Amino acid sequence: MHPLYSKALVRLVLLLGISTLAGYVCVSRSHHRVPLFGQADFSWQLRTHKGNDATTSLDARVDAARLIMEFVLSGSSSRPYVSSGLLFRDSNGKPALLDWSRFDKISVEARCLPAGTIRISLATFDDKLSRVDDLMTYRSPSAYINCDQDGAHAELDLAHLTVPQWWVDSNKLNPSDLGYSLAKVAQIEVGTSTASGVGIPSRIEIANIELHERKYGYLYFLAAFLTVAWAGFGFWFVRQYAVVLANDLHARMQKDVPLVAYQQLALETHREKGKSAILRLLATRYADPGLDLETVVAETGVNRNKVNDILKAETGYTFIGYVNKLRLTEAARLLVENTGASIAEIAYSVGYRNSSYFIKLFKQEYQCTPKAFRDACKKDAREPAR
Repeated sequence: MHPLYSKALVRLVLLLGISTLAGYVCVSRSHHRVPLFGQADFSWQLRTHKGNDATTSLDARVDAARLIMEFVLSGSSSRPYVSSGLLFRDSNGKPALLDWSRFDKISVEARCLPAGTIRISLATFDDKLSRVDDLMTYRSPSAYINCDQDGAHAELDLAHLTVPQWWVDSNKLNPSDLGYSLAKVAQIEVGTSTASGVGIPSRIEIANIELHERKYGYLYFLAAFLTVAWAGFGFWFVRQYAVVLANDLHARMQKDVPLVAYQQLALETHREKGKSAILRLLATRYADPGLDLETVVAETGVNRNKVNDILKAETGYTFIGYVNKLRLTEAARLLVENTGASIAEIAYSVGYRNSSYFIKLFKQEYQCTPKAFRDACKKDAREPAR
């Protein structure tokens, strides 16, 4: 494996680890929870309410950050119920309206004995309808949860609570007017439902009431960090790859120096006249588009098969391979030294009538296009000496 790829793999693994850790930390911190019990800027006032049936009993209290309700539903009413509301008060003991608009969920831990369904609702102030001293004029979006003696954790979506139809009817509103605002919340209320048992001693415990909000700043930071980190890695890799490519191309050119046509070939080692004639002809005529094997045979008098045998023994190439090697090596030199010439002009000058065919052969030889080769060599030339 090339050293660049080994180094890139190490950095990639390291970057993946850092990205995963940063993602875990930022996503975790973006899920922020605010417990209601124990807040210093407001306090609770417990309000209890039971149905019109006088025989329904209720004992409610807040004990060690828990709301505890003990009751017995009874009487002649077809729908007996009880509820307890935790009404917000400011530091002066006056009713307070809290802004919950930034929160998207509320979670509670609920225990019920016996098991059953309970209702959790809010009292939200409506600027057009509500009167400060009358909670019945507040909109009361609510939801139902199931719980048992083992306890249950429930999360309610604050954006999808339901305003009771009886409240809409009693205020003579349009049946579709079921919206509400969380900008002014006066209390949170816990009550029984129509599924609650009648004539049975019952107990409801509500604890760990928490509001959930999404802090998007952490997610924005994560997105910015990942963008910068991965873009930096990509920039580093492309830059290093360009340097490696330039060095590799330079090494190839140095290796091909003995083959370039603009240098005089050392013919003194070719003692046979046929060998010298073939090599001299190819060295001087490689740029002729019409040069072919028949021309070499006709002008040197060497047998057709012998020409290929000589070239294979002396250069390691066939006739076509050697001619292409000479042409492409010269083309590489011209790309570096004659930067004003177009790719097509260079292709024609070294013996190719078709520039597309030239580009295809050049890419096979140097693993890049002529344009990329020229750009890489320019960049290599600009690199300061080390």
